[in-house]
Amino acid sequence: MSGLVTGDAVVLGLQPARLPSRALALAIDLVVVWTAYLLVSIGLAVATASLDEAAVMAVSIATFLLVLVGAPIAVETLSHGRSLGKLACGLRVVRDDGGPIRFRHALVRGAIGVVEILMSFGVIALIASLVSARGRRIGDVFAGTLVVRERVPAARAALVVPPPPPWLVGRFSELALSGVPDDLWLAIRQYLTRMRQLDTAVSWSMAQRLAGDLAARTGTPVPQGVPPAAYLAAVVNERQARDARRAFAAAARSADADSRAALGREVAAPEPSRGPASAGPAAAGPERPGITGHESVESGAAWASPGQAAGTGAGGGTGAEGVAASGAEAVAATAVPDERDGRRPSPVDVRPSSSTGFAPPA
Repeated sequence: MSGLVTGDAVVLGLQPARLPSRALALAIDLVVVWTAYLLVSIGLAVATASLDEAAVMAVSIATFLLVLVGAPIAVETLSHGRSLGKLACGLRVVRDDGGPIRFRHALVRGAIGVVEILMSFGVIALIASLVSARGRRIGDVFAGTLVVRERVPAARAALVVPPPPPWLVGRFSELALSGVPDDLWLAIRQYLTRMRQLDTAVSWSMAQRLAGDLAARTGTPVPQGVPPAAYLAAVVNERQARDARRAFAAAARSADADSRAALGREVAAPEPSRGPASAGPAAAGPERPGITGHESVESGAAWASPGQAAGTGAGGGTGAEGVAASGAEAVAATAVPDERDGRRPSPVDVRPSSSTGFAPPA
């Protein structure tokens, strides 16, 4: 570990880069820079062939400074400490406090790197890295920087809030937490996630201060015999439980409202409309077997009124006999179906005519 400590007494878990990885990153950077320098020099040599010797020397010096010094400084400044070689090897240049470097840090490292890397072919930088406890070269010492590893093993535990002791779970269910501001919650969470990295005395004092602020906001003092860190963890756990219950209740209400709305739309949906009845002749009433409409109309002519019954009859007969004969023929024409259609004829009640000469219908 680097042993870096911030102003909040937090030990940073930065791992200094090892010498082989730094040498490989430097070799990649030098290959890229010298290739670019040669290409630019060849192009300028062709372009300045007509100039005098002094102008050519000035252009050469400017090219050396811009390509071999200015370009690495610009790359480290814009990428916040990552060059092409460092990016390939998983390295990064940071400040002593772990923050990203700025232009002044990159400028000091680049200016001193001309002497300890370019002019001495890296011998001075190698010796300085071997002597330094954190593998820093002279440029890092003057700039206040450090080359660290960005690709660390994934086995390191994530920064999570530790659970409270089992005997404190649910003890603060009646605690009023609405008056606690968000910045205090954030400070408590940050302390709980980093308290194992703090010094014991510093951690205890910070826990007491945060517990006192939390008790003042809730209006309930810290229970006797409860450590401040355990009290903070239990209260944070209670707030998380309340937030979870509130979120699940809101989701359940939303799902219930959606289901009710869907059910209402299904109930309110109209049934498929049916087409109007096909136009056609009105349905006639039930007809007697063997009788069509034409026959019914013709059979109506067979009715005889009382006045006609006195003077007409079958075969020129008159009186009651004629009326009876005509009535019998009418009943036979209207009531007896054709036996050829295979249906059984219905019985017909033929009654004798009355003395008045009127033949009732069948």
